Amino acid sequence: MTVATVREWYDEDGWGVLDSAETPGGCFAHFSNIEMDGYRSLTPGQRVELEWEAPGFQQDGYDYRAVRVRP
Repeated sequence: MTVATVREWYDEDGWGVLDSAETPGGCFAHFSNIEMDGYRSLTPGQRVELEWEAPGFQQDGYDYRAVRVRP
């Protein structure tokens, strides 16, 4: 897993953007990919562990998608 920092999180929509050295431009993340019970949102600036899917995916302009996020 990669260490990432939460750039933005939109609680009302349940998604956000995570930054890491391996995901240039940011990584799209949805609350359904957060691997801890009870977590539905993340906080900007929070550090997380991230497993991501490489380019080929496009969501709101982001080429990377989180498949697992662990706070």
